[in-house]
Amino acid sequence: TPDLMPADIIGTVVLAEGAGGTKALEFRRGPLFSHLVLADEINRATPKTQSALLEAMQEHRVTVGRATHELEEPYLVLATQNPLEMEGTYPLPEAQLDRFFFKLDVPFPSRDDLHAILDRTTTEQRPEARAVVSRADVLGMQALVRRVPVAQHVQDYAIRVLQRTHPANDEATGLVKRYVRTGASPRGVQAMLLATKIRALFDGRFAASIDDVKANAAPALRHRILLSFEGEAEAVRPDTIIGEILDRLPASKA
Repeated sequence: TPDLMPADIIGTVVLAEGAGGTKALEFRRGPLFSHLVLADEINRATPKTQSALLEAMQEHRVTVGRATHELEEPYLVLATQNPLEMEGTYPLPEAQLDRFFFKLDVPFPSRDDLHAILDRTTTEQRPEARAVVSRADVLGMQALVRRVPVAQHVQDYAIRVLQRTHPANDEATGLVKRYVRTGASPRGVQAMLLATKIRALFDGRFAASIDDVKANAAPALRHRILLSFEGEAEAVRPDTIIGEILDRLPASKA
C-alpha cells in the first residue's frame, strides 16, 4: 500500500524492556526475513519502500543502522503488479527491475482456466498447502543448475542477443535504434544463461542449446529494455523488439 514504509518490510530497532526493568535496543525482523517473499501489487508501494528491497534481492542481506543481517538461503522474492490500474501506483526503479530474474506476462484466463478458478473458489473445495521439497533439496537443485555445461558458441549467442538490445550497437535492429533508450544490463545475459541451463535440465538434457537461449530471451530481457519517449508513446512492446533481434540474429558469428 502507499503508506508502507521501509521499516515495515525490513524491520526496526526498538527499545525493549528485559528482566528486572533493564532496557536494551532490540532488532525486530520484518517480513523480508523469509525464504519466499511475495510482494503483492508492488507498484502500490512508494519508490523509497521499493528501494529498500534492493540489498535483500541482490546481496541477500539487510542493513539496519550499523548492523548487517544475513537472509537465510534459499531466498526468493516474487512480485505482482497490476498493469491496468494507475491510480495510487508508482513506477518501479530501473535498479529494482534489473534485480528480478524474469518478468512473466500473465494473459487473461482461458475458458478452461476460468472453470478451474471457479471450481477452486466457489465450491467446498479447500486447497491445502503441503511440502513437496525440503530446503536441502532446493539448495541442491540450485547447485546442480550451475554445473550444467554451456558451449562457448551458445554463451556467445546469448551475449550477442544482449548487445543488440543497445541502440548504440552497430548491429542493432531498426526497432532497437528507433524505440529503445537503454538496452539490457549484464544481469540480463546472466538470467538468460541460468534459465538456459534450467530449461535443458527440465528437458532431460545435460547441455544447453541456442534454442534454450531463444526460449528464455523474452522473460529475461523484457523488463530490462527501457523504451524511449517515442517507444512509450507508440506503445511498442519489448517482446516485439526482442523477437526482431532473435529473427535477424544468425546462430553462428560471422
